[in-house]
Amino acid sequence: MNIQETTSLRKTLGLAVALFCADQASAYNCNGVAQYVDGRSYSANAIVQNAGSAFSCKVSGWCTIGGPYAPGSGWASGEAWTNIGSCGTTATSSTPASSARSSAASSTPVTGGNCPNWAAGTTYLAGTVVKYNGAFYLAEHDNPGYDPVVSTWYWEPTASCPGGTNTSSSTGNTGTCAAWVAGRLYYAGNTVSYNGAFYRAKYDNPGYDPVISTWFWEPTNSCNGTVTSSSVSSTTNNGTGFGAVVSEAQFNQMFPGRNPFYTYAGLVAATKTYPAFAGTGDLQLKKREAAAALANFSHETGSFVYVTEIAKGLYCSDWGNLATCPCEPGKQYYGRGPIQLSHNGNYCAAGAALGLDLRRNPELVEQNATVAWQTALWFWMTQSGAGYRPAHDSIVNNYGFGETIRTINGALECNGGNPAQVQSRVNEFNRILQIIGGTAGNNVGC
Repeated sequence: MNIQETTSLRKTLGLAVALFCADQASAYNCNGVAQYVDGRSYSANAIVQNAGSAFSCKVSGWCTIGGPYAPGSGWASGEAWTNIGSCGTTATSSTPASSARSSAASSTPVTGGNCPNWAAGTTYLAGTVVKYNGAFYLAEHDNPGYDPVVSTWYWEPTASCPGGTNTSSSTGNTGTCAAWVAGRLYYAGNTVSYNGAFYRAKYDNPGYDPVISTWFWEPTNSCNGTVTSSSVSSTTNNGTGFGAVVSEAQFNQMFPGRNPFYTYAGLVAATKTYPAFAGTGDLQLKKREAAAALANFSHETGSFVYVTEIAKGLYCSDWGNLATCPCEPGKQYYGRGPIQLSHNGNYCAAGAALGLDLRRNPELVEQNATVAWQTALWFWMTQSGAGYRPAHDSIVNNYGFGETIRTINGALECNGGNPAQVQSRVNEFNRILQIIGGTAGNNVGC
């Protein structure tokens, strides 16, 4: 063995010893720690075990997404979770579901000896128990007051009431505003207290600071405890257009593991900008358009998991006409939202149509759910993309679902370009149609 080999061996042994010592120093007793479950709702500071280690949640929204943010196994694990040590005593995957739920719920203690009656429009956190029609229900995921009987992904029946509700971020009708919590999902209309003052959420947001994020929050003189969220009831279809075709319960059934950013309320609000969307023709045609749009948007975002594209870049292009749409210094125009709006030219065009300065503020598309849905509908209703006409026109004029694929990504997928991707979109289209009771029509492929 020469000197170089000896030096290399010493380095290798030294690294192994260092890693061994680090593991010994950071061992964590995982007895009783819940096994991580992908897609389950987790609040900040929740502790789980996964991949042989224990983890503490840093950002509730990302912890809940799972997938790339899964602790110890996802490539972006470190953004959502803190590794607090390898499991010195490994718990098995047979940890009872009740234990997993208790870890997923907020660390704020459950208070009170009586479970409150469920109230529509009240924000409930995972772990909350409510009484509804003489029965008890446990919230498995944070939700803005979905019906426990209808929204079975968010609630599950439980045999008893162990002691009440966790109201650490609830803005119920008690007349007392809860303290603002970073990383907690708030809905438009929620009121919180922060540093001795009250703030009302103007838009849905994942816990932005009320003092810093003044676009999302506004000061208010009092705390009346009411929620004036734009969300609509999950039990019935609502109004005209999309709200009359797809109910909130159906939307939740379609995308149970979606990013909390993609709210039903935001989508319904966005459709007011384009009332012809899912509002043209007979009921079957309306359902077909709703399903076609959701299927394509779902495909673009991994079933509404991703708000922004993974490979972010500047996306400042000459074809965006830099003379009239110059790229704002320090801003990036990567894919955002349901349609993954990208390039400065598209941000300028969408912003002009929606009355928003998306050139200077492209981040609005990833910060406000309604704006994100609006940009997707702008493309769907008005842009021909790689096809012959806007996707809306293809559906209402019976050119078929296949032509909506051509508009969105036909240059790469249609005419034999990528039949697997086309089939993936078609499968999603049919799955959604089955949920809402629609028919596919002709020409589903391209």
